[in-house]
Amino acid sequence: MSALCSLLVGRRNNSTPPSTWLMYILLFPFVMTVVHGQIRYSIPEEMTKGSLVGNILQDLGLDVKRLKSGRARIFTEDSREYIGLNVDKGTLVVRERIDREELCAQVSLCSLRFQIILENPMELHRIDVEILDINDHAPVFARDEINFQISELAVPGAKFSLDSAHDPDVGLNALQRYTLDPTNHFSLKEISRSDGTKYVEMVLQTPLDREKQEEHKLKLMAFDGGSPQRLGSVKINIVVIDVNDNTPVFSQPLYKVTIPENALKGIGLVTISATDLDKGSNGEVTYSFSQSSGKAMESFTIDPDTGNIRINGLLDFEKSKQYELNVEARDKGGLTDTSKVLVEIIDVNDNAPVISVISFSSPIPEDSATDTVIAMLNIKDIDSGKNGQIKCTVNSDLPFRVKSTSSNFYSLVTDQFLDREMFSEYNITISATDEGSPSLSTNKTLTVKISDVNDNAPVFSQQSNIAYVMENNSPGLSIFAVTAYDNDSGNNARITYFVEDVLVNGISASSYISVNTESGEIIAVRSFDYEQTKEFSVSIKGQDGGNPPLSSNVSVKIIIQDQNDNAPQVLYPIQSGVSLVTEIVPRSADVGYLVTKVVAVDVDSGQNAWLSYKLQKATDRALFEVGLQNGEIRTVRQVTDKDAVKQKLTVVVEDNGQPSRSATVNINVAVADSFPEVLSEFTDFTHDKEYNDNLTFYLVLALAVVSFLFIVSIIAILSVKCYRWRHERMFYKSGANLPVIPYYPPLYADVGGTGTLQHMYNYEVCRTADSRKSDLNFRSGDESTIRLDISGTKTLTRVERENPISDSNDQVRSND
Repeated sequence: MSALCSLLVGRRNNSTPPSTWLMYILLFPFVMTVVHGQIRYSIPEEMTKGSLVGNILQDLGLDVKRLKSGRARIFTEDSREYIGLNVDKGTLVVRERIDREELCAQVSLCSLRFQIILENPMELHRIDVEILDINDHAPVFARDEINFQISELAVPGAKFSLDSAHDPDVGLNALQRYTLDPTNHFSLKEISRSDGTKYVEMVLQTPLDREKQEEHKLKLMAFDGGSPQRLGSVKINIVVIDVNDNTPVFSQPLYKVTIPENALKGIGLVTISATDLDKGSNGEVTYSFSQSSGKAMESFTIDPDTGNIRINGLLDFEKSKQYELNVEARDKGGLTDTSKVLVEIIDVNDNAPVISVISFSSPIPEDSATDTVIAMLNIKDIDSGKNGQIKCTVNSDLPFRVKSTSSNFYSLVTDQFLDREMFSEYNITISATDEGSPSLSTNKTLTVKISDVNDNAPVFSQQSNIAYVMENNSPGLSIFAVTAYDNDSGNNARITYFVEDVLVNGISASSYISVNTESGEIIAVRSFDYEQTKEFSVSIKGQDGGNPPLSSNVSVKIIIQDQNDNAPQVLYPIQSGVSLVTEIVPRSADVGYLVTKVVAVDVDSGQNAWLSYKLQKATDRALFEVGLQNGEIRTVRQVTDKDAVKQKLTVVVEDNGQPSRSATVNINVAVADSFPEVLSEFTDFTHDKEYNDNLTFYLVLALAVVSFLFIVSIIAILSVKCYRWRHERMFYKSGANLPVIPYYPPLYADVGGTGTLQHMYNYEVCRTADSRKSDLNFRSGDESTIRLDISGTKTLTRVERENPISDSNDQVRSND
């Protein structure tokens, strides 16, 4: 059973055919025998490494312990061990690849003999492993091809010995039979030698004809008896030897050739060929002209080896339209054949047309009408028939055409309107082509120049231009330059520039600028003032020198740029040589108390009008501060009793121009809780400024003035709402003509934007006969109110209210 298992394992790991394995399985019960202590196994060759051969534990009646204790091992007489012992399992396995043909060659019974040795006690078991053959080799011939040379005179029955094939397999797997393919001329005869080996002979069955088939290619195949069957083959090449039994034969009895008359000397005309079915010298053919060809042989030559006929002289259709040549082919055995070559000469178009210019006009004006004649031509071709018929054309992309006037006479005329600005000249190629095949043509190029007509007006590079000039410029300053171009040429393209006579702010444009007639340079005639004129537009005319002249206009917008040439103007407090406004601050004022606000404007624009406020001098710098952007004067600490009643402040208002300009304002502040205390120091104020001693008179006068200004302010507010656009134009575009308002104009720029205040303030002063009682109301644009009670009977209070929309609004009210 172990041998059967080993055989099955070998089958599973081997490519032995199924039929062979079935035979092994049927014969297996008779394979394993035990004779005189010997065990015999049978396995096929080419089993994979590790395949099972047999189980010695079962076959020898041993156990694994005995194998290990006896140090079981395999001993072979040679050093190579094909079979290995697995002591752990007690099995014999294939250790190396076993090739039966390598071990035993042609010996039919091939086996491996070795001993299994055990110690303690010593035991020796002999093992024989028979290697069974598998059909793993095909029959092989010693060479790939067998060559024979057989004369076509060989008679049937002739024998030719062939090589034998060799198959290293044995038994049915060895070589069994031979076949020959094809068998139309030869047959195969198999012969056995006395030693049992076989060889084959090839026998000629039918005569050979080299002219029909010069070579015969056969295939000898050897088959073994294995399953599947394997075969080997060898090619048999048979060359039939020739005898001179055939005459040369031309491929055609008549060769017809056509050739043009202008064919050059040495050009091949035709190659004649004759075939001789013989071979070698019997089949070698030479060619020659027959004497019957006459004078035709003078114009042609023939190559005796190749039969190539070439032209030997000049051919002329007018002298001879046809040549007849007789040719002969001869082999080395003296056998001949004849043929004829008929050469027809073809007339060719070998004369090109000739173009002659009879008259030609250039240049021509660009406004020439269509069909204007430019040139008269005479074209002729000396060939005849279609070779002499002419077709005349010009470039299809040009505005010209050729028309026939009479036989061989043509006119070159205009076909479209011309435009010199697109093309100032044309190279007109006149092509005269005959109708021959192939056609011949002649080209002639005429250069036509186009003269200019004033048909293009000047064109400015830009139709709208913007120029910038700084105010306070010097007269004669170059502001801008306009440029126009004219596609015409000469005087038609010479451009002169003029200023169109239009009004700018009611004044002629020529009073503002002038233009250079040649270069188009715009020059300032006067010095510009941004506060009077911020921008203006002029029209420049460009006119060419044609007749009549053409012109076009371009608009130039000139923008005056602002310079910082105006110092800030203080609107409040009003500064005059007669009186100064005095602000009163109660001693109970908190930190941040709004004392007053300096309001100033700058008629410049942009950053030149951005104002900043700084405290230049103060009686007590530690008590007051000025807002850098809004000009608000506030207290920076708590007012104490030690602070002087009389405080004098000097505020500098400075713009952001380069260089900057500034203005100063003096403010008198009285620090007091009661009016008598103010009066005690007020005398000093008026004395310093040379005020009148009659305080009541001035207070009444101030009351009247303030009341009048209040009424004017109300009227101004209503006017602004009704005529806002006129007010804005008056304020922004005519900044130099500021309205005379004692305190504040209706609108000012915002602190966050340009640095001045965008709020409207109204001051209301109410005075009584008693000079110690009066009310002063201060209103801002957001209805915040500050009321000052100087009756002396009550202290002043401060109320602040902030609006979330505006940056900051202050309200302080003091009532009696």
